[in-house]
Amino acid sequence: MKAVILAGGLGTRMREETEFRPKPMVEIGGKPILWHIMKILSQQGITDFIICTGYKGEIIRRYFHEYGTMGQDFTVTLGEPQGVEFHGNHEEFGWKVTVAETGANTLTGGRVRAIEKYLDDEDFLITYGDGLANIDLGALMDRHRSLGSELTITTMQPKSRFGVVEIGEDGMVSRFLEKPTGSETINIGYMVAKKALFKYLSDDGALEEGPLKSLARDGKLGAYRHTGFWQPMDTLRESELLNDMWATSSAPWKSW
Repeated sequence: MKAVILAGGLGTRMREETEFRPKPMVEIGGKPILWHIMKILSQQGITDFIICTGYKGEIIRRYFHEYGTMGQDFTVTLGEPQGVEFHGNHEEFGWKVTVAETGANTLTGGRVRAIEKYLDDEDFLITYGDGLANIDLGALMDRHRSLGSELTITTMQPKSRFGVVEIGEDGMVSRFLEKPTGSETINIGYMVAKKALFKYLSDDGALEEGPLKSLARDGKLGAYRHTGFWQPMDTLRESELLNDMWATSSAPWKSW
């Protein structure tokens, strides 16, 4: 199975970081969050990646093009096009990474549509380049197959951003809950798709708008419920939270 990672957005809510690099390249523990997402997937057998770039995509291109030389000792024979000998190895040996330019202002549906040529006829994973989860890909795939859906999204009920106050009839606070689980069910990414998805996509549309609504209308949109850890990185504060988890060895997504 191939994994398509959407990594081209502007990241406007993290302007402190994204003024200089795309959000998927913001680091957690010295490695881009994009790398962490790929490690999560590779630990469960997905090592063939298609990265949809856009805003400051040249930074992602350079990162993977230079991955070997930046992480290993090497010997280069000047004047020979293929004259580079690497010494030792790293845990990412065998990863196949296709970096695809999909446009600076392209919406998510258009980004997926742009990389259709890199896919075969197998089902494929789609995820965002800015969210971490201890996702069980085996369970997600089993759910996808059992439903027979053309797209299966991963859903969960996230914690509320705010504490909740319960007030009795006498006007006194009866209970205070610090950021309880909310009542809303949301799509956290980690979606499995059949190639039939492409008939719902357009070059200038968002995956989360028309395509998902049309799939639901046609009875082709499935859902897998995730009850574990998930944390997006939409703000600088969330970046700091993820870094704190990593620094204190309490990162639930780390399985390596």
